[in-house]
Amino acid sequence: MTDHDETAGLRPRALAWVNRHLEAGERIVGSEALHGGITAEMRRLTVAAPDGGSRYLVLRTFVDVEHAEDSLDREAGALTQLAGTGVPAPGLVAVDPTAAHGEYPSLLMTHLAGRTVLDDEAVEKRVPLLARQLVAIHALRPVERPGRYVTSTTADTVVTPEGADAAAWAAAVDVIRGPAPPYEGRFLHRDFHPGNVLFDMPPSGPAGARITGVVDWAAASWGPADLDVAHCSTNLALLHGPAWGMRFAEAYEEAGGVLAATSGERLYWLVRDGLAFSEEVGPVSRPWREAGRTELTTRVVEERLAAYVTELMETLG
Repeated sequence: MTDHDETAGLRPRALAWVNRHLEAGERIVGSEALHGGITAEMRRLTVAAPDGGSRYLVLRTFVDVEHAEDSLDREAGALTQLAGTGVPAPGLVAVDPTAAHGEYPSLLMTHLAGRTVLDDEAVEKRVPLLARQLVAIHALRPVERPGRYVTSTTADTVVTPEGADAAAWAAAVDVIRGPAPPYEGRFLHRDFHPGNVLFDMPPSGPAGARITGVVDWAAASWGPADLDVAHCSTNLALLHGPAWGMRFAEAYEEAGGVLAATSGERLYWLVRDGLAFSEEVGPVSRPWREAGRTELTTRVVEERLAAYVTELMETLG
């Protein structure tokens, strides 16, 4: 729902900065908070044109977020590289990574149609679409490569969920104690999952669903395709059950994607991403509940994560 005050939620300096990037005669007539993100404030701005038409822009603001400058530089660079590629990403309007013009580091971009879909219903229809979209992203060969991928989880920071198979989790932790396998670099989204993908879901039913946008490119980087696949797999496992996490890698290959050659190499990336979620189950699951998946309590998500990592070890370990 749009706020009653046409500029509600917009800080004064940020509003002035946005206004400088509007077309002549345009003005902001609506401001609506967008929910679902973890690190950034998002607002959809309704912009009215002199001829009576209107359009939307999205303002992404990082408030007290560490490494905000790097994230916004990465996102601005990715959106610039993605323009004209066929990947449905927002268009970059302006970026202020150091808060030189506003209260906080921010990025202004075009708005994409569609909505996120996190329900269990028709997940079997959406998984192949997600896989095909990720293959298309990995096929890009940008003129300038983004920065190298980053991982923060270590064997010493993993939090084993209560009730998890201790032996399986200990073995999983041992997997990431070793060096990363060799890989052929690809253009990565690095946070590709259903919460960052927009769908058009026609009234005729899920068979006609299509992807209309991929958002949140703040972690765009260069690295192994397996890492993007692993991240989406973990999200699917937690949203829809461990079986869907296991299924996504298969769907990616069926769509033409190429993963690591050996099961041990694939296991490394899958486990690394799964274990990373052990440190942030609460922040990850909160937006899902806000979006309507109220049954996905922190405990339920912990149980799914425990089962997923165990199944990875039993299947590929």
